[in-house]
This record gives sequence, structure tokens and C-alpha cells, in this order.
Amino acid sequence: MLQSLSIRDIVLIEALDLEFGSGLTVLTGETGAGKSILLDSLGLALGNRADSGLVRQGTERAQVTASFAAPAADGKLAATLAENDIEIEPGEPLIIKRSVKADGGSRAFINDQPCSATLLRTVGSQLIEIHGQHDDRGLINPSGHRALLDAFSGVEGTKVGDSFEAWQAAKTALEQAKQDQDAAEQDREYLEHSVAELAKFAPQPGEEQELALGRATMMKGEKLTGDLEAIRSAFDGSEGGLASLRAAARRLDRIAEDHPLLREALEALDRSIIDATDAEDKLNEAAHALSFDPQRLDDMETRLFDLRGLARKHRVEPDKLSDLLNELQIKLAVISDGGKALEGLEASLASAKKSYIAAAEALREKRSRAAKALDMAVAGELAPLKLDAARFETLLEELTEDHWNKSGIDRVEFLISTNPGAPLAPLGKIASGGELSRFILAVKVALAEEYGLKTIIFDEVDRGVGGAVASAIGDRLSRLSKGAQLLVVTHSPQVASKGVAHMLINKSLSGTVSRTDVSALDDEGRRQEIARMLSGADVTDEARAQADRLLEGV
Repeated sequence: MLQSLSIRDIVLIEALDLEFGSGLTVLTGETGAGKSILLDSLGLALGNRADSGLVRQGTERAQVTASFAAPAADGKLAATLAENDIEIEPGEPLIIKRSVKADGGSRAFINDQPCSATLLRTVGSQLIEIHGQHDDRGLINPSGHRALLDAFSGVEGTKVGDSFEAWQAAKTALEQAKQDQDAAEQDREYLEHSVAELAKFAPQPGEEQELALGRATMMKGEKLTGDLEAIRSAFDGSEGGLASLRAAARRLDRIAEDHPLLREALEALDRSIIDATDAEDKLNEAAHALSFDPQRLDDMETRLFDLRGLARKHRVEPDKLSDLLNELQIKLAVISDGGKALEGLEASLASAKKSYIAAAEALREKRSRAAKALDMAVAGELAPLKLDAARFETLLEELTEDHWNKSGIDRVEFLISTNPGAPLAPLGKIASGGELSRFILAVKVALAEEYGLKTIIFDEVDRGVGGAVASAIGDRLSRLSKGAQLLVVTHSPQVASKGVAHMLINKSLSGTVSRTDVSALDDEGRRQEIARMLSGADVTDEARAQADRLLEGV
């Protein structure tokens, strides 16, 4: 919802600060007072082209600041801002600022963060719809008609969207599998040879390190064999050092009780025997570990050479050869079983497509019923708006399969005919701007639930009509404003009387300088302005009485 609008130095407006509330706000004033300037100012803030002609004569730049209520955290607008790295604190208003220099340069900001005019237009379109004689968006663009019809009917398209995504995923999986199958078929001979070679060799994880360590250990053993044998001989046999120590210990044990020093000597000798025994065990273990076997060494070197050669051939680390074998075996199995896998994927694709079509057709049936209901609802609004000869029809057309999407298989477009016998045509093809504005009003009233969070501006929707038709327009604007914020520029007293707020646009002349001002009217001011609209420059008592009757009927 638009909360405030601040304008500085735009054409005839020197400085203007306006506050807006919910419901229907009407803006009136004499012809030429500057209503279009107000809309041009707002359009500048919403991303329209920055025309240097908007800058008030004698000033360097013009600026417009528009403040809107905080966007819903889970809404489309919040998502748009997040996608473009525009930060906004929860609950804080959304403030748009746009300036244009007299030399044509312009700048734009959203909550004090610089942004492009393109982003500003995107954000603006999600905040406000402006409908004037030749400035129609929203309903004029068929791309949004399907969403409007769905909102009118309350249908939920999530199932269709999920089914479409599943169908596309199945299609992608099948295409990828076919590509993999074709590539694998081309590599069948290579795969069979490589699998056979690797399987025969049977590489093991960590084998390279084990072989290299074993070879190095055995080569060390060849060098150390002589020294180890000489050292071990000092321990072995009845004449060895360890046997002598044990014999001495036995003899000393028999006399150790004769003197304390002998007992200490025996204890020291026992410790030496234990250490010597441990040393002998370690020597035996080392001799076994370093045992040299020429044939075994040759086998280890051959295995290590072949292992590294295979790794270089397949461009992997030696420890990855076993993993490579598993991968190649799987690829070969895929080739052998590829037909069955493809059959399964094709069946999944057919099933996913069938599910999507079923969901889309069910949605299409709901849309068809909703289209008829919408046509009837709009038809009921046309006659009171002096469009009794007009027809409205919601076109529901099935798309070709290559255009099916997550929203279904339908194209939706609103068509109208304003003259008896004339063919139905898109909304934007109507020649009369007044008729188009009234037609849009009729459709918006029928679609009223869709506009609960939107600000809509109608510029002279009542042009060319009066009396009962103007009253009907006022009634419908009042109804539409129950669920949306409406700003209506009008020349009709019947429409003006329906507003919950009334702003008067006035142009004044000071010397040779013209200025446009806007003021909020109180009850008496509204009465006087509506009386002026009824009678012209000379406001009569009869006009005031008629104004009272219009205001009492609200």
C-alpha cells in the first residue's frame, strides 16, 4: 500500500508531501490543474523513463520519494528484492527514491540502496497498477491472465508443478542414460581388455607401499647378514656369552648368602641375564625379518614394477587401481545390462508424463468451469457501466506439447467485443480508452479477491459518461476498494462522493510562475468541491444540496 508521496521540483510542483490511507482516495480538480503531473511523478518513482522535461524550470534536479507498507516476508516482492540483494528489515516500510537532473542523468534507490531503472520497473509493477487512457498494463498483458483465472477459481497448481518437475527429471535421466550407453558402447573393447588385465593382476589397496617396504627391508638384510650371524654366535651354544652368564649365576647363587656383596652381585647378574635374553630375542626377530631370499626379492621387484606400470597406463595412483577395476566392471555391466536399464527409465518417463497430463487435464477442467463463472461475473458488471452491448470471454486454449510447463497445458487470455457482431479480440485492441478503462474496472471487480495487496490507480475511468453510469462506476470502485487501495483521478461528482478520502489538485499563478498544489479536503471542503463539479465555477445552493445528497448516499 502506498503510504506517502514526496515530490520536489517536478514541472509545476515545487514541493508536495502527501499521505495516503487504505480504501478509495479520489483526486479532483479543474482541467489543467496538474493531475497528469502527479501521475507522472509517481510513474517516475516506479521506473518510467527519466525525462529531463520533468525538472521544474530554474532548478537542477527533480526528485520523487514514495513510501510503501512493508512487503510480506513470504511474498513475491520480498523474493524480488532478495534476488537483487536489496535488504529490508522486517516490518520496515519500502522507500523508493528517484531523481532526474536537468541534463538528463538519473539515479534510483530502494531503501537507500542504489538500483537500476529495470529493477525499479519490476518492483513498481508489483506495487502499483496504473490504468489510464493509454497507460494500461496488468490486465492488458495476456501473460498474467492464467494466474488471474487461477486466483479467481482458487485452484491449486502445486500438483501440476510437481508432476511437471518429475516428468522433466525422468526425461533428463533417460537422455543422460542414453548418452552414457552410447559412450560406453564405443568403449566396450577397451573396457573388456582393461577389466581382464586388472582382474588378472588383482591389485590391492596399499600394495605399492607394502612391496616397496618389503623390498627395501630385504635389501638391507642382504647387507647385514654377516654382522647379524657374528653377533648371534656370541649368544649361541654352551660356550656362548649368555650360557656363561647363566653358569656363573648358578655358582654365585650357592655362595651368595655368605656375604651381602655377593647377594648384590647375584642380583646384578640376574638383571644382565634378563637383558641379554631380551637382546637375543630381538636379534633373532631381526634376523628373520631381514632374511634375504633372492627369488622372493625378484618376485617383489617384478610385482612392484608391473603395479606401477599399470598405474601409469591408466593414469591413476597405484593404490587407486583396485577402485578403477570396480568402476570399469560397473561400466561394463551397464553396457551388458543397458537395454534393461533404458527400458526401466523409459517406463518411468511414460509414467511421469501420464501423471502430469492427468494432473494438467484435471486443472484444465477446473479452469474451464472457472472461466465460465468469470465470464458470467464480468457480464453482470458490463450493463451498469454502459457496456451492455459488449461481450467478455475467457479463452482457454490447449498449448502444443513443446509449450507445456509447470502451470499446465493451457493458454489463457481475456477477449472482448464492444459492438454487436464484432469479433472477440484481446483487451488491448479496443480503440476507445474510456471503454477500455470501464472494461478493466468490470474485470477487476469480478476478480476482486486477487487485488487484496495491491494499489490500483484509475485515471479518469469515468471519462465520457455521467449520471447513472458514473454512479455505477463509483459503486464498483467503492466495492473494489474494500480489498485494495484505490487512487482515482475523476471529473465525476458521483465517483468523487464515494471516496473515503478526497484530495484537491489546484493550480495557482504567482506573477508569471504557475504552481500545482494538492490539499486533503475535510467534510466541508468535499461538499464544496463536489458542488463545484456539479455546477461549474459558480457554486449554487442547489449544487450544494445535490452534493449533500450524493455524500449522504455513501
